[in-house]
Amino acid sequence: MKPSELLIPITIGVFVVYGLAKGTDIFEAFIEGAFGGLKIALKIAPTMIAITLAVGMFKASGGLDLLSTFLEPVVGLARLPKEVVPLMLMRPISGTGALAIFKDILSSNHPDSYVGRVASVMQGSTETTFYTLALYFGVTAVKNTRHALSSAVVGDLVGFIMSAVTVTILMM
Repeated sequence: MKPSELLIPITIGVFVVYGLAKGTDIFEAFIEGAFGGLKIALKIAPTMIAITLAVGMFKASGGLDLLSTFLEPVVGLARLPKEVVPLMLMRPISGTGALAIFKDILSSNHPDSYVGRVASVMQGSTETTFYTLALYFGVTAVKNTRHALSSAVVGDLVGFIMSAVTVTILMM
C-alpha cells in the first residue's frame, strides 16, 4: 500500500482521536455537519436547476450555433481557431456543456492538432464564471457584486486568447 493511499484514513483517524480527547460526541458532530451540508444543497438546488435548464435551452434552440457563427470573424482577429468558438461561449456558463463541446472538438480534430491543443489548454485554464458567480451570489444573497462580473469576463477573455498564444509559442 502506498503512503498516499493512507492519507485519508490517517486524517480521519487523527480527527476521531482529537475529538475523543476533547470529549466531543463525534457521531453527533458528524450528523450536525451532514445536516448543514444538506441544508446548503437544498439552498443551491434551484439555482443549479435554473442554470442547467437555461444552458440546455440555449444549446437546443440553436442559439449557441448562431452566436458562434456571428463571432467567428471577431475571434479570427484574435488568431483563435473558429472551431473553439462554441467552447469559448459555453465554458463560462457550464462545465458539463463545455466538456461535451470539447469532446466534439477532439473527435473532429486530432488532439495533437493546433485546434485540439488550443481547446485543451482553454478547457484547463478557464473557469465556469457565470455558473460560479450565479451560484455563490445566489446562495449568499449578495446584491452588489461590484466588479466581480467584469473582472471574471476579462479573466476569461485573457484565458481564451492566451490559450492560443501559449500553444503557438510552446507547442508549434
